[in-house]
Amino acid sequence: MNLKRCRHIFLFSVISMEILPCFNIFSSLIFYWVIKFSLAADTLTPTTLIRDGETLVSPSQRFELGFFSPGKSQNRYVGIWYQQIPDTVVWVANRNSPIVDKNGVLTVSNRGNLVLLNQSNGTIWSSNVSREVKNPVAQLLDNGNLVIRDNSGSNSTESYLWQSFDYPTDTMLQGMKLGWDLRTGLERYQTSWKSADDPSPGNFTHRLDIHVLPQVCVYNGSAKYTCTGPWNGVAFGSAPSNTTFIFQPIVVQNKDEVYYMYESYSSPIIMILRVNPLGQVQRLIWHEMSTGWQVFFTAPDPFCHYGDCGPNSICSVDQTSHCECLEGFKFKSQQNQTCVRSHSSDCKSGDRFKKLDDIKLPDLLDVSLNESMNLKECEAECLKNCSCRAYANSKVTGGGSGCLMWFGDLIDLKKTDNHTNGVSIYIRVPASEQGNKKLLWIIVILVLPLVILPCVYIARQWSRKRKENETKNLDTNQDLLAFDVNMGITTRTNEFCEADGDGKDKSKDSSLPLFSFASVTAATENFSIQSKLGEGGFGPVYKGRLLNGQEVAVKRLSNQSGQGLKEFKNEMMLIAKLQHRNLVRLLGCCIEQGEKILIYEYMVNKSLDVFLFGR
Repeated sequence: MNLKRCRHIFLFSVISMEILPCFNIFSSLIFYWVIKFSLAADTLTPTTLIRDGETLVSPSQRFELGFFSPGKSQNRYVGIWYQQIPDTVVWVANRNSPIVDKNGVLTVSNRGNLVLLNQSNGTIWSSNVSREVKNPVAQLLDNGNLVIRDNSGSNSTESYLWQSFDYPTDTMLQGMKLGWDLRTGLERYQTSWKSADDPSPGNFTHRLDIHVLPQVCVYNGSAKYTCTGPWNGVAFGSAPSNTTFIFQPIVVQNKDEVYYMYESYSSPIIMILRVNPLGQVQRLIWHEMSTGWQVFFTAPDPFCHYGDCGPNSICSVDQTSHCECLEGFKFKSQQNQTCVRSHSSDCKSGDRFKKLDDIKLPDLLDVSLNESMNLKECEAECLKNCSCRAYANSKVTGGGSGCLMWFGDLIDLKKTDNHTNGVSIYIRVPASEQGNKKLLWIIVILVLPLVILPCVYIARQWSRKRKENETKNLDTNQDLLAFDVNMGITTRTNEFCEADGDGKDKSKDSSLPLFSFASVTAATENFSIQSKLGEGGFGPVYKGRLLNGQEVAVKRLSNQSGQGLKEFKNEMMLIAKLQHRNLVRLLGCCIEQGEKILIYEYMVNKSLDVFLFGR
C-alpha cells in the first residue's frame, strides 16, 4: 500500500515536471497576444467595438479616435484628435447627430460599414459603404485618416472602401485633398463649425473652384466671401509669400481629379489648415516650447472681401479709402461709390494697356484661356476684341506663359502687400482717356517753365545773399567751434571789440574775434567746476580748449561784480593795446545774452603773484 502510494507520488511529480514548461509557454503566448492587441489597438472589426471612454490609437500613437464633448457642450461626438493635443479635434463623425449620453458604441457592421449606435442599438451615424466585403476592418492611420478596407486584400489607397479624408470637417491635414474626383463627382471641402461648442456644419465652406483655372475660395452659404486668385504654377494668386519655406503647396490636374494639398518640409511639424466659425482660414503650427498653436497666417484680411469695391475697381489695403476706380472709370457720385465709365465706351485703334504690378487677378467669370500664347500675342489678340478689358499670363514659371483674357466687368481686383504673392495684369485704357492725358501733359509742359523760372531766379538770389552774409560773418564773427587758426592779436590793426550788452551792435571798430556764447560754453564744458581756475573782483576764470588744441583762459564777468560794460571795455582795450612778451595776450571777447567774457591765452606757469608771494 505504501509502495503503491509512493509510485503515485512519483508519477505525479514526473507529470508535473513535464506539464510545467508547457504551462509556462502557454502563459507567455497569452501575455504576448494581450500585449500585441493593446499595442495594435488601431483597428476595429465586426467582433470588436469602442465604448465611450475607450479609444483607437494610430500605430505610431500620433492620432487618437474616441468620444468627446466640445467646449461647454454636454453632447457626445466621435472624433479624431492629436494624441498629445486632445483639445484639437480634426475630424468629427456625427456632426449633425450628437449622442445625449455616454452610452454610445462604435463598431464595424458585417456589411463593412462603420456604425455609431446609441443605447438602444439605434444607428446614429454610418459611413455608408456601398458594397459588401467579406472581411471588413476599420483602421486609424498615422496621418489621421480613418479608413475601411478589406482585410483579405491589399492595404493600398486604391483598396479603401471608405476614408474620412474624403469627408473633411473644418480641418485640413497634411496629405488631405481639397478638390474634385472627376470620376465619381465627389467634392472634398471643409465646413466650419457653428461655434466652439457646436461642431455641426456652419455657414462657411472652404473649397477649390476649378472654373478655367483652380483657385481656393471661402463661401458664405452660396456666395463667395474671399478668393485667392488662380493657381499660377507656383502658388495661388494672393497666398502668403512667406510660407514656402515651411510647406509646399501642390495642385494636381488630370482627367481623373483636380485637387490641392500641402506637404510639410519637416515631417515632425504639426500643421493644420482650418476654417473657423467666422469664415477665416488659418494655418496653424503647433509650438512645442509654448505648447500652443501659432497662427502662421489668416485670410482674408480685414479689408477687401470678395466684391467689396464693386466692378472695375481695385481694393488696396494700404489706402485709407481702399476702393479706387480703374483708369477710364470714376465713382458715380460721392455717395454712390460704384465705378462707371468716364466717357463713352468707344473702341478705337488708339487703345493701349496699362500695367499694374503686385495684383491679385480678377475673378475668372468671363475669361478665355490659351496656354500656348505668349504675352505679346495675348496683347494683340486682346486689342482685336473691343470687349477684352484686360489680359495676363496664366503661369509665372519660366518667365511667364499662357494667355488669360477678361471680357466685361472686372470683379475682385486687389492690390497685394509685401507679404502676399501678386502678379502683373494689363488693363485696357481707352484712346479718349489717353487724349485727355496728352492734353494735360501739354498744358503742364507749357505752364511749368513759367512757374519754375521765377522760382529758380529767387532761389539763386537768396543763395547769393546767403553766401555774402556768411562771408561777412566769417570776417567779423569767427566762432570758436569753427576756429582753428592762430588767433594772435596781430592779425588785425586799429580795431577793437565794441558792442552793447546784447551783442547786437557789432561795429566795424572791432579787432578781436567775437565768439558766440554757445561756443565759449562748449570750450569750458559749460563752465564746469573742474574747468574753474580761480575768481577775482571781475569774476571767475575758467580753463578752455580751442578746436586746434590751444588752451585758453576764459574770464567771465560776474553778475555780482561792481564792474560793468565801461570797465569791461577799458580792460579789453588796455590789454589789446599793451602788446608785450611779459603780458598775457587777449585772444577775443564774447558779448552775448547779457554776458561779458574775455578770452586770454592760458598761462601754463601760472601768474606772477604765485612767484612773488607764493610759497
